[in-house]
Amino acid sequence: MVVNDRVKEVRHALGLTQIKFAERIAISQSYLVSIELGNKKINERTIRLISMEFSVNEHWLRTGEGSMFNDEFDKKLARINSLFKALNPRFQDCALDHLNVLAELYNSCKDKLIL
Repeated sequence: MVVNDRVKEVRHALGLTQIKFAERIAISQSYLVSIELGNKKINERTIRLISMEFSVNEHWLRTGEGSMFNDEFDKKLARINSLFKALNPRFQDCALDHLNVLAELYNSCKDKLIL
């Protein structure tokens, strides 16, 4: 597996469309498609953006060694996964709806937030 394949693997692990993934790291969807298909070499800037935006382990992204996400992110993702699996499917749908609303709210006002 090469870095281009790992980019696609990250996107799938996060459950993001190519459009949403590209938007989050400020690249075009066509560039992302070219990366995922192996038609374009991923540049340093894009590697760093993916690592920072999605808490991806940069070493893993470059080499495939280690875990996909940074430790703290892995812990949160595992906790979310555990809680989600314990829910009734109807509540899973409700939780996803709520997360989508939170994500939309965050994206609409993230420039105004002071973190």
